[in-house]
Amino acid sequence: MNKDQIKGRVEEAKGQAKQTAGKVVGNKELEAKGSAQKAGGKLQAGYGDLKKDVKDST
Repeated sequence: MNKDQIKGRVEEAKGQAKQTAGKVVGNKELEAKGSAQKAGGKLQAGYGDLKKDVKDST
């Protein structure tokens, strides 16, 4: 795993936690921030996956 994969998955998990906490307490703003953080984490992890695939194919 490269650093983008790790950081992305950590951000994804933190975003999921925020999103869930927002749903539980009824805080739509926290839920939206968590959703955005989760999406950003997925994007970063996907970039890391792509980097690894390119490195592995060469």
